[in-house]
Amino acid sequence: MLGPLVNAVVIVICALVGAFFVRNIPARFEEILKKAIGLAIIYIGVSGALVNQLPLLLILSLVSGAIIGEAINIDRWFNKFGLWAERKIHGGTGGAGSFSKGFVQASILFCSGAMAIVGSMQSGFYGNHETLFAKTILDGSISIVFGATLGIGVAFSAIPVFIYQGGIALLSMFAGDALSAETIREMAAVGNLVVAAIGFNFLDIKEIRVANFIPAIFIPLVYFSARGLFFP
Repeated sequence: MLGPLVNAVVIVICALVGAFFVRNIPARFEEILKKAIGLAIIYIGVSGALVNQLPLLLILSLVSGAIIGEAINIDRWFNKFGLWAERKIHGGTGGAGSFSKGFVQASILFCSGAMAIVGSMQSGFYGNHETLFAKTILDGSISIVFGATLGIGVAFSAIPVFIYQGGIALLSMFAGDALSAETIREMAAVGNLVVAAIGFNFLDIKEIRVANFIPAIFIPLVYFSARGLFFP
């Protein structure tokens, strides 16, 4: 669990640095910075999704995962937690929307990429944390920028990041056979498309309830596990 723990701690520290020391930048610079981040995230997400070799599975995963996520309304629960944390910290005064938005979008960005999945698996399989340490450097840099533009809510994304990556690390110890290279590839492809959706939110084109797509990331795991069970 060292890799997931270090990743979470660095996110908190860097987000706080951004929120308290880089926060007071002029509004016009903040706006153009958000657009630049949005374009970069779209590029990263789309390029990462190109590893997909089963387009029908990707489509099925997005559609079925979105239906599940919308039925559960994961986005609502994420936002409720963000608003609850805002009230605890600031007594419910001001910035709750920004706080919740920072928490939700940072959580999904840090959890959905291929490095989160592969790095956590390496931690669980081999006790090798190098990939998660590399991801930590990237997440820390992004956390500073996110903290400056979206506020302290970004720091709270460390909670789902630790739970998610720690869960994958533990799962890898007990269910390693289900997490084949093919499974990882397709999960990463779906996850990266979900990441790309965050970029569109930064561009203020159309708000996408990205959190409701989280179940889509795990549909390939269900598919390959079922296929291995019925067609060994």
